[in-house]
Amino acid sequence: MIPISKPLIGEEEKEAVIAVLESGQLAQGPRVRQFEEAFATACGVKHAIATSSGTTALLATLLAHHLRPGDEVITTPFTFIASANSILFSGARPVFVDIDEKSYNIDPRLIEEKLTPRTRAIMPVHLYGNPCDMEAIMEIADRHGLAVIEDACQAHAAAIRGKRVGSFGAGCFSFYPSKNMTTAEGGMVTTDDDEIAEQVRLIRNHGQSELYHHRSPGYNFRMTELQAALGLVQLEKLPAWTQKRIDNASYLSQQLSNVVTPQVKEGCVHVFHQYTIRVDSDREEALDRLARAGIGARVYFPLPVHQQPMYRQLGFQHSLPVAERMSREVLSLPVHPSLTQDELDTIVGEVSKL
Repeated sequence: MIPISKPLIGEEEKEAVIAVLESGQLAQGPRVRQFEEAFATACGVKHAIATSSGTTALLATLLAHHLRPGDEVITTPFTFIASANSILFSGARPVFVDIDEKSYNIDPRLIEEKLTPRTRAIMPVHLYGNPCDMEAIMEIADRHGLAVIEDACQAHAAAIRGKRVGSFGAGCFSFYPSKNMTTAEGGMVTTDDDEIAEQVRLIRNHGQSELYHHRSPGYNFRMTELQAALGLVQLEKLPAWTQKRIDNASYLSQQLSNVVTPQVKEGCVHVFHQYTIRVDSDREEALDRLARAGIGARVYFPLPVHQQPMYRQLGFQHSLPVAERMSREVLSLPVHPSLTQDELDTIVGEVSKL
């Protein structure tokens, strides 16, 4: 089976982890600080704050903006549920805006009609590694005095006109094993805002400004030294892996003509966390045929967030037609950097038969 994703762990990562184990310092320490500094430099921001997961990165960032019950955050329904759930756990309420069918990202043209006096922030999600239209989103946010919290959990190294995602507003990244780089579990918050950075640091560590001095409520959202050691090595490899993903995606798009292939907007760097196509044929049959051919295709995401049972129970009953249609048509193919040319050709051959 050609897997849909594959974490790449080499000897350098193993040596880095063993060095941490032998050091005896396993909790948050110097390697976490090194990883934060390196990640901030890579994103072109002043601050990067490591957390235990992408979800805790999102929640800590929302809490750092001091959201209150009744506040609203604009976001997309076409994403992993952690994006919206983090808004709920912050005490606010997600307000879903439909997506653009070409990018699969939130459609900026529809945002302003969903704004109310309770709107406090916009959370765009750079889905599949494809940057949202951040220039349009930032213009709306600036005009209405809204915070912007970028869910960049799938978009490490993605960029718009040379500016990295995670540097427009406050960025949130995940290092789950299926991501473009991994620390097994882990997350990162990026920002140029000194106050937001300070608040996130307090929230992730029980509100401590110094040992046993607690300025505010907080959680244990810390990253371990083991995770940071992995992250430092993986971050060095990320540019080469990103280029390989882009090259693999380019080859697939050049060869496939019977499906709708991903579209990349001019000036954007799509990092292809997933290579997502749309199929005209019966999708379940297409998945079965690809599986029988040894291709680990998968659907991200078959049910939009607003149609999930728990969100139905919370009263989310409105229709978002583009997101609903895309959830019935999309299908992701392997695109990860370890694919061989033979595997790429196998994918092309089998998809061309659909």
